[in-house]
Amino acid sequence: MEQHIIISKCLEKELAIAISECEHDRVFILVDETTADKCWPVISNFRYIKEDTLIKIKATDAHKDLKSLSYVWQQLSQGGATRHSCLINLGGGMVTDLGGFAASTFKRGIDFINIPTTLLAMVDASVGGKTGINFNGLKNEIGVFNTAHSVIIDTQFLQTSDIGNLRSGYGEMLKHGLISNDTLWQQLISFDLEQPNLSLLQSMVADSIKVKEQIVKQDPLEHGLRKALNLGHTIGHAFESLALKRQSPVLHGYAVAFGLICELYLSHIKSGFPVNKLRSTVNYIKEYYGMYTFTCDDYESLIELMKHDKKNVSGIINFTLLHDVGDIKINQTATKEEIFEAFDFFREGL
Repeated sequence: MEQHIIISKCLEKELAIAISECEHDRVFILVDETTADKCWPVISNFRYIKEDTLIKIKATDAHKDLKSLSYVWQQLSQGGATRHSCLINLGGGMVTDLGGFAASTFKRGIDFINIPTTLLAMVDASVGGKTGINFNGLKNEIGVFNTAHSVIIDTQFLQTSDIGNLRSGYGEMLKHGLISNDTLWQQLISFDLEQPNLSLLQSMVADSIKVKEQIVKQDPLEHGLRKALNLGHTIGHAFESLALKRQSPVLHGYAVAFGLICELYLSHIKSGFPVNKLRSTVNYIKEYYGMYTFTCDDYESLIELMKHDKKNVSGIINFTLLHDVGDIKINQTATKEEIFEAFDFFREGL
């Protein structure tokens, strides 16, 4: 199904049109505890929204699980939802992932609309049709590919976001710039993340989404080109997992930004990524994201975590690397020594 990405100018009108284009004998709205407090008031007064169809789940990724999913199904069922109903997911990636999966499976599938409220959800989780929940201690273990009927992007919701979550989403935007072109990449590494201009950010978000949208359109099920979107994620996910094991989690986009440092270094030594662009990107990341602290004693653990990545084939660690900005090399490998060298670079620089 074609997915409509709407960069919002008038949310009330755009949401009304999006609902009218869906089957909707009843409309339900899914929020978590955070978006119920901060974002629900933005749409609760729209004349076509009824509060009795609000479904509220607990916040954070820890609750992106079977229990929350079952609760959403129960609320849809008890609320009289049919296969002609529509679910609006108002929230970050946790809400859009879980809500999209709930809608995709209830009555064998009902229409859903995503209104992402965090920058990460706007540029990543809400676009591309990945839905799902965490299961058995593994992230996004159960899910389906299914696109929302519409995704409405309104950066007014970013006013409710803290600086950490804003920078987390921006980490994915940096990746989109690197796999796109020099103009977008240069704009991204020149943007002031200390005092962000939200109206400029809205147009940058639109450009970032187009990068992902064009890739997903060409490779919806991740057989080839879509792997470009994994830049920074092979090592980034390992940092994220190590931080969780230490019980001191880092935000996803921070882990991706840290992963970009290592994987751009691998790109430099293996594919000739220009050293000046490596330095510019790394300096920007260090300025706004700080550093993740680990030692050479953690190297083996990080390698083991990377071996469990879903992108691997036959146990071989799979990377997306770059020859230059926008010049993508998928299905790349690296020796353990090269990966250790990338860790050294992260900790010590060139």
